[in-house]
Formats: sequence, C-alpha cells, structure tokens
Amino acid sequence: MAPSRLIIFDCDGVLVDSEPLAAKAYERVYDKHGMPGVHGGIIAQCVGMKQADIIVRIKELTGHQFPAAADGDIWAETKVLFTEELKPTPGIGSFLEMLAGDRCVASSSSVERIHHSLAVTGLARFFGDAIYSSSMVKNGKPAPDIFLLAAARMGANPANCIVIEDSPFGIQGAVAAGMTAIGYTGGGHTYAEHAARLTAAGADFICADWNEVSRQLSGLGVPA
Repeated sequence: MAPSRLIIFDCDGVLVDSEPLAAKAYERVYDKHGMPGVHGGIIAQCVGMKQADIIVRIKELTGHQFPAAADGDIWAETKVLFTEELKPTPGIGSFLEMLAGDRCVASSSSVERIHHSLAVTGLARFFGDAIYSSSMVKNGKPAPDIFLLAAARMGANPANCIVIEDSPFGIQGAVAAGMTAIGYTGGGHTYAEHAARLTAAGADFICADWNEVSRQLSGLGVPA
C-alpha cells in the first residue's frame, strides 16, 4: 500500500486571491507614512515573503525604512480590505470538497491573517487547526523551515508531501524541504512570466486552475 500524501497549501494567492489587495494595503500604508513610490511592481517582488522580510526588501528597492512602531498599521489596513473584498481563488471550494486525505496550510502570513483570510472566504472548515505560519519558525520562505514544521506536526514524511505554491520563494522552500512542488498561477496577481519563474524555481508541475491541480494530483496517486 502506497504511503498517504500530505497536501500543503500556501494561503495567499493559492487558497485566497489576496495578493492584489495586500499590495494595495502596502501602497496605502507607505503613502500614509510619507513614503510614496511603493507600488504593485515593488510588492510583486516580495510575494511569498513574511512581513518583516517584505519591509526589508522594500527598503532595498526604494530606500524607504518603515517605522517599526507602525508595523501593525500594515495588518490593520490589510484586514479592512480583506474583510470587504477578499475572495477565494476560483474553484478552490469545490476542489477542497472533493480532496481526500490530509491537508494543511503553510503560509508566510501571521496566524491571525491566515485565520481571518480563511474565515471571510468560507474556507476555514477545510483545515481546522492545521495552520502553520512563518512566525512559528526562524527562517521564512525560501528556507524550508515552515514546510518541514508542517510535515512534522502532521506526522508526514517530507518525501510524501505535495506543496501548492504561487511564488518562486515558496517553490524554492518546498524543493529545499524535499517535497513535490506544484506551481499555481490561477490568482489575480499572475503575470506573463509567472509560470516560467515557478519552473525556474524548481516546480515539478505548473497549474493554472484547480482542475489542472486535480489532474496532477490524480497522477501522483492522490484522489482529487
């Protein structure tokens, strides 16, 4: 009998179509603090990172040093936008209804943001407490730490895990963890070179929608 496979989902841009809203939140908050020029193109280079690493990357790209005392402003603005506008990625609800076996979330976002995102989109019931955040590990993606933590907590061998990610950083982390990596390009932030960059990062498969993901999982022996 083949070992069971654990499916590890990224949250932002995979389960929920959050990246355009998150970029808008960063733009608004940086503008509010007198640091213009932080736009979607800048934030696109940070997709997959945790907030602390995004702030560092924005400083590298723009010279803007975000005040540490105002870190909470980013989530506050993001939460407002998510509450009003966040949607699940197209078809994910039906996909999760049909998916058999173990699954969990491993995200660069905070635990509060993950839970809020899943709650407002109606996806929380599919994961229960199987939620893992980069805040729980020392190193964020592209390090493998969050994926290895998720596998350990779920009692899975990394070699039997399949990660679904939308960012090159996430794919790199999955590969470094010794897991099968599926690159997902069905979010609202996708772009012309998206699939190529995920492939270059080490993705084993590229899927533009959840029907394609289902077919790939079936080929890997996972009923979906």
